[in-house]
Amino acid sequence: MNITITDSAIEELNKKIGEQNGILKIKYEIDEHEFFGCAGGMPTLWFVSSAEENDDLLFDTNNRSVLMEKSKLLFFEKELKIDFSITANSFQLISPQRIINGRMSFINKVK
Repeated sequence: MNITITDSAIEELNKKIGEQNGILKIKYEIDEHEFFGCAGGMPTLWFVSSAEENDDLLFDTNNRSVLMEKSKLLFFEKELKIDFSITANSFQLISPQRIINGRMSFINKVK
């Protein structure tokens, strides 16, 4: 997995996180109301205090490390980019094939 964080996303993350200690996590939230086991979900960007020992993998990026859940890696392409859109005023998760989430929420779990 290769994850890149754009300059605009780095700038926005620095505003939101400041001097807090923690780590970014791409959390794939699955809709609990999906029928027949069909996975429907949306990735969100979390800032957490630590990894979940048996479920998270740590990936190095061009800026800061990012956690992802082992069990959810199959939902993602091998190349990912975390961006920030000023127009949409939100983070975006993009692969070379598609926009995975054009309005990715940021949730600070450290506060």
